This record gives sequence, structure tokens and C-alpha cells, in this order.
Amino acid sequence: MKNLLQTLCGLFLVVFYSSCMNSGDNRVDVLIVGGGASGVTSGIQAARMGANTLILEETTWLGGMLTSAGVSAVDGNYRLPAGLWGEFKNRLSDYYGGLDSLKTGWVSNVLFEPSVGNKIFHEMVSAEKNLKVWKQTRLEEVKRVGDEWIAKVNVEGQGMKTVRSKVMIDATELGDVAKMCGVGYDIGMESKNDTHEDIAPEKPNNIVQDITYVAILKDYGKDVTIPEPEGYDPKEFACACANPVCITPKEPDRVWSKEMMITYGKLPNHKYMINWPIEGNDYYINLIEMSPEERGKALEYAKHYTMCFVYFLQHELGYNTLGLADDEYPTEDKLPFIPYHRESRRIHGLVRFNLNHALNPYTQDEKLYRTCIAVGDYPVDHHHTRYHGYEELPNLYFHPIPSYGLPLGTLIPKDVDGLIVAEKSISVSNIINGTTRLQPVVLQIGQAAGALAALAVKNNQKIDEVSVRDVQNAILDAKGYLLPYLDVPVTDVKFASYQRIGSTGILKGEGKNVDWSNQTWLRADTVLLASELDGLFDVYPASKDEWKKTGTEKLSIAEAVQLVRKIAENERLAVTVDPETLWKAYGFQTLDMNRDILRGEMAVLIDQVLDPFNKKQVSITGKYI
Repeated sequence: MKNLLQTLCGLFLVVFYSSCMNSGDNRVDVLIVGGGASGVTSGIQAARMGANTLILEETTWLGGMLTSAGVSAVDGNYRLPAGLWGEFKNRLSDYYGGLDSLKTGWVSNVLFEPSVGNKIFHEMVSAEKNLKVWKQTRLEEVKRVGDEWIAKVNVEGQGMKTVRSKVMIDATELGDVAKMCGVGYDIGMESKNDTHEDIAPEKPNNIVQDITYVAILKDYGKDVTIPEPEGYDPKEFACACANPVCITPKEPDRVWSKEMMITYGKLPNHKYMINWPIEGNDYYINLIEMSPEERGKALEYAKHYTMCFVYFLQHELGYNTLGLADDEYPTEDKLPFIPYHRESRRIHGLVRFNLNHALNPYTQDEKLYRTCIAVGDYPVDHHHTRYHGYEELPNLYFHPIPSYGLPLGTLIPKDVDGLIVAEKSISVSNIINGTTRLQPVVLQIGQAAGALAALAVKNNQKIDEVSVRDVQNAILDAKGYLLPYLDVPVTDVKFASYQRIGSTGILKGEGKNVDWSNQTWLRADTVLLASELDGLFDVYPASKDEWKKTGTEKLSIAEAVQLVRKIAENERLAVTVDPETLWKAYGFQTLDMNRDILRGEMAVLIDQVLDPFNKKQVSITGKYI
């Protein structure tokens, strides 16, 4: 009996101490693996919404491709300053002295030194009391036990630690956590039979986009030419620009002057981002399924290739005063911590976003435009210059698309509870990944992931049970975009109404390409046509037969108000419609009840009186529920 009591006491003490340990700092609401572009914004958003959040990052920097990989020239979304992306851009502007000071190179309107981006991300993270970051930390093992994740992590200098969390976000560069958790995924190109995208290849393959090991060069004002790298062959880079070595360019229409090439990624303070796609330092290797050791070895070749290109710039083109910056990366070789990964695993999510959803959002079976949480306006941009296989690849050079919204369901994997996937591993087709991979979109993906995680924790819900509208409202509260309308800025009082009504489909946006610009407009300042109200009756079908518009195709403000009042009665909404107060509050032109109503006015009228966005919930595929 005595021995039994001793044994029971011993077991009690083990359980007690284990409970004490697990109730300490190593238990969090949200665990984010990866402190890259999406990891940082996930953490900030979740923390701002009250979730106790921890980011694990393998390097000493934050920001991923924007900083740690050196791609400090932002692609797209300059006119769509959504949420934390807009906040980051504004902080860059403040640091350098205005938005114009960020236009140092011609590839982007937002260029900056990677070290400055890292500094800003650290400042943003440090301001959040609910957010912690463990740097130089690697996830070694993770498992789902009950309704929580148990992660074993290796913290440099401190050894192994256990972290328990309610929700986990995979913000890694290559979707490594999703694989560890058993999520299904794809790598490479789907066939057009799989995705029904016209420009997809006839047969699937495992070809991914080129990576790039970026170099940040600095003008030293003196000759800093490096020794010739082993195996250097100038023919590899001969037609990176117009020069005597270029005889047979692969892309004759894209052979620019060396001055154009070097200023492509010119940064502030006499620095240059070397991320040149035309016979430059793009490098083909598919290392997604490699072990960490295999990846490290493979990336040494990518680094060497970049150093060969640096030597080409110095020796063949005469840029001998440009050398690797000594005040950017605290690495032994002065190169970035990580390469620029353009492609990753792409998970099997609750929905899969493809090119057709971006090109024709309103004609698809799934109404994913109703569920969007991020926006993009960059063309489909794939890098396959350095692939030397035999497969015939489709022409994916800046395929034009309208600006688009990205649906929430792409972040939620099938069949794995408690996990959200961010960065470039979301559920999209290979083709459309050529635009969803860009930095502003990935920053927004992270912000949406953080909002989704925080809501799941707050409401004690599974990830797939969280209301789409709740996530979208969190994005709107954070000055984010759901749809990429350019009609009014995010600071305009009408912005949220336009976003909400667009997300119901009651009024539909119009996308178009203008030269290199991809745009979408609600057309708020154009006269509303009665035929454009089909979306209204999708939401309120009972009102369609009761309202018959005769005569003119246009509606007066009086007729529009009457229609909205009738719908409110049918829906049994205890609301009043006061056009005069509404028009004044939203800054519309002088109220004349006999005037034709504008689309923007109708959007606000419906939003403020009927509130269909919040009263008519949608599923993850956009169906009304």
C-alpha cells in the first residue's frame, strides 16, 4: 500500500510540474512558423486583435523576401495601400523623406535598403505587447493533440523547447509546416485539363520558377573587383544587356542598355539590388522537397552563380566600383540570409483560386469574389529563363489580368484542423501564383491569416467555422481592401460601403488593363442602370417580382429609395431611410430626388439601410447561407 501511495504521489508530481511548465511562456494562442513577409503581418494582426502570439524565425531578421532575401523593390499595389502593407510603405516614406524618395529605380515605385525594411519590421513587432519573436529558432517536430498543437523547437543557444498553441500558421518560405502536418499539396504546373486555364500547359509537370540569390551592391568609389570565380563563363550572362559579348540573345526584344539594367533595382544611398531576370542571376533548381542539408548544398551553387554575375558586371561591363554592400547583411559572405523563392508547395485548400477567377470573377460557379481578404494588381509573372529541360513551357511573360481579390478559403487546408497556411503556399494554381506571390499580396495574406487565427481563438471556433464576414470586417477595420476598387482611397468615408457592397455582388466592379496597369473600378460616379440590379435580387430574391421597373432604364433617387424601403419591409428591418442625412454624411452632390442615382450613391444607400454584407452570411465558396 505504501509503495502504491508513493507511486501515485510521484505521478501526481510529474503531472503537476508538467502542468506548471506548460502554463508558462511556452503556451500561446497563435504560433507562427516563419518571420517572413506573411509571418510578420500575421503576428502583428493577431496580436492587435488580442491573441497571445509567438513568431519563430530561423534567421536574425524579419521580413523574409522583402529583407532577408533582398527583394527590396516592391511589385504592384502602389495604388492599393492595403492594411499593414500600406503601413509599411508609409513608414518607408517617413524614413526616406517622402514617397518620391522611394522611386530610385525603374522596376518599382517602392525601393529601399533591406536593412531599413528589417529595422521597420522590428519596430512594428516591438510595438505589440501581445507578440513575441524567437529568432534563430527551428521547428523540429509538431503534432496535433486534442485541440492544440505541440511543437518542439530548437532555439540557438538555449536548446529544445516545447510550445503549445491553439492555432498554428505556416508562414515558411516553402510550406514545410504544411507538409509536416500532413496537408495535401501540389508542386509544379497543372495541366489545362486540371484548371481549365487557357494558358496552362497540355500536360502537368514538376517545373517551378527560378529562384534568385540576390546581391545588394554598393558604390565604393574605387575598384573593388572580386577575383574571378571558379568556373566563370561570361557566355552565361552575355545578353543580360547590350554589350559586345551579346551575339545571340534569347530574348531579342528585351536587350536593354547596361545603364537600364543596373538602375533597374537602384536603391537609396548608392546601392543596387541585383535581381536581374534577363540572362542574369536567376537560377533554376527545385529544392522544395530537399532536406535542409540538401537545400544548403544546392544553394551554394546559386550563391556562386550570383557571384559570377557580379564579376560579369564588374569585369565585363565596367562596374568595378560596385561591390557587395558591407552594411547590409551580417553574413560572412555579405549575401542575403535566404534566396528569393518565387514558388512553393501549394496546398489543397477549401477553395483553389486560379486565373479564371481573376479574369472573370462573376461568371464562375464559385462566387469567390464575395469572400476576398486581399487584393493584387500585378500581371502573371513567371521566371523560367534558366530552366534547361525539354518540356515546352507556356508563355507566361507578364500575362495581363485585371486587378483581383484573393479569397479566404485559399488559406485554409483541407482535412487538417487548427492550421492556417500563408506566404506562397496557399491554395492557388501554378499560373495565378505568378501574381499572388508578390510582396504586397503576401503581406495581406499574412494579415488575413492573423485575423482568422485571432477570431478562431476568441470565439473558440475551428478555423473553418469562423465567419467569412467576421474576417472581412477585421480586414476593413485595419484599413485593408477586400476588392481592388480604385474609386476612392481607403481614407474616404465611402470606402467601406463600396467594399461591402462589392463583396455582396449587388454592384459588380469592372476590371481592365491599361498599358502595364491592371485596374478594377466600381464605377461609383456613373449613373446606375436598372439592369445592373440583378445582383440585388440575388441577395433579396423575394423582392424581384414585386418591383417592376417600367420606362427608362435609369432610376431616380426617389425610385431607388422606394425600392430600398420595400426591401427593408420585406426583410422586416426596423430602419428608416433619410436620404438628406445620408447624402450629407457621405459627401455626395446636392440631393435632388428626381435626379438619376449614381452607382456609388446606390451602394451607400443599400449598405447603410439594408446592411446585406453583415445580415446575409456567405460560405467559404461564396454561397449565401
